[in-house]
Amino acid sequence: MHDRSIAFVTMDDLEGYVTDDHLAVPELDRLGWAVESVSWRAPRVRWERFAGVVIRSPWDYQHAVGPFIAALESIDASGARLANPLLLVRWNIRKSYLVDLAARGCPLPDTVISGALDDDELASFVRDCGRVGAVVKPMVGGGGVGIFHVRPDDAVSAAAPLAALGGREVLLQRFLPAILSEGEHSLVFLNGAFSHAVRKVAAAGEFRVQEERGATILSETPSADLIETAAAVLARLDAPPLYARVDLVRDEGWPTLMELELIEPSLYLRTDPGAPARFAAAIDAWARA
Repeated sequence: MHDRSIAFVTMDDLEGYVTDDHLAVPELDRLGWAVESVSWRAPRVRWERFAGVVIRSPWDYQHAVGPFIAALESIDASGARLANPLLLVRWNIRKSYLVDLAARGCPLPDTVISGALDDDELASFVRDCGRVGAVVKPMVGGGGVGIFHVRPDDAVSAAAPLAALGGREVLLQRFLPAILSEGEHSLVFLNGAFSHAVRKVAAAGEFRVQEERGATILSETPSADLIETAAAVLARLDAPPLYARVDLVRDEGWPTLMELELIEPSLYLRTDPGAPARFAAAIDAWARA
C-alpha cells in the first residue's frame, strides 16, 4: 500500500548539472504530495510505497545502461507506477528510435545507423550531405557526449572522436545549419498537452546546445508549426507519456525532429512561471488515475 509520496529518480551526485525539478516540489506539496529524490543506484528501495515514480535526473545512466534498465524493471515489478512507462524508456534509450519515427512519417534529417563506423563510411555519408556535413551521435548517450560535426573538408579532425567511439554503434545525420543561426526549439508537453517552450542557442564555437556546454536558454512562445509538428510526433507513440520534450530544428524553414526526450529530459521549469504548477498538476492527475 503506497503513501502520499512521489519519488523523483535522480543520480548519486548532481554537481555540475543544471536542474530545476525542485520548483515543482512546493506545488506538489500544495496538492498533498510529498516528494523524495532517490538515486536509481540506491539499494533496497521500497518502491511500492510510492504512488508514483517519476524519472527525472539520472544523467549518468548512459555509462551503465544495463543496470539502469534493471533498476527501472525493479521499480516496474514492485507495482509502483513509473513515468515514463518502461515500454517507452526501452524504445527511447537507443537513438534508433529516430529512424522508427521517420518510418512513421515524422520529419527527420537524412539519417542512417552504422554498426561500426569507419573512415570510408563516414567520408561517404559526409559527401552525400554536401557542404553542411554530418553529425555523428553515439547510439546511447546524453549531454552531447561523443557527438561531433564533420564537414566535407574536415576529415582529419574527425579522426580522434571517431577513434574514441571504439567501434560503438552510431547514428549519422545531415547537419542542419539552422542550429547555429536560429538554435534548437524544445517544446515541453505534460500529459499530452503543450506546456511551454525554450530556444537553445549554442555558445560561440559550439553546435551542441546543452546548458553544461555553455548554451543560452531562452523562453519562447513557439510558432504554430512548431507546436503542430511536436504534437504530431507524440501522436505516433505506442503509449502516452507523462512528460515529453520535443527538440526541433528548422530545415530550410521546416520544423524537423532532432530528439524526442522521454526518459530524463530537463523540462526547463524555471523558464515559465506556470510550468512548475502544470508539472505538479500533471503528476497529480497521473498518480490518481
